[in-house]
Amino acid sequence: MTITYAVGTCTLGHLLAAASERGLCAIFLGDEPEMLVGQLRKRFRTATLLAGDRDFDRWLSQAIELVEQPSRGSDVALDIHGTDFQIQVWEALRQVPAGSTVSYAELAKRIGRPTAARAVAQACGANRLAVVIPCHRVIRADSSLSGYRWGVARKAELLKREQ
Repeated sequence: MTITYAVGTCTLGHLLAAASERGLCAIFLGDEPEMLVGQLRKRFRTATLLAGDRDFDRWLSQAIELVEQPSRGSDVALDIHGTDFQIQVWEALRQVPAGSTVSYAELAKRIGRPTAARAVAQACGANRLAVVIPCHRVIRADSSLSGYRWGVARKAELLKREQ
């Protein structure tokens, strides 16, 4: 598998967008570009990674636009990698409307696994596509914000942007 990637900046810090021949396979957010590239290498250990050229700029631009306007949604092609359970959780998350939130327990119920709230949280943590798979819309049962792979401050800002 060959993955092309590029790192840009957005209002939430640095953003890495990566795509295979099938579509976007990763959108990472962070403070250090090198850290994002390291995460990409770790998540796709067997892939050949290529730095993007001008042709890749459209993928990067689309990813940045999704972060800047998360309520807008996207029809961008995706290449989603995960276990069957993770994909089930992520697909259910994609059905949560912008501006809405859902608890881990409620999401577990929606996928027919009412006792799997902890596993749902782990699936959220394994998400490789920030904003496209909107794990930022998952909150605790008491309505408080909880962990987010790319930082709780980024999660709060994404939720604010969707209001």
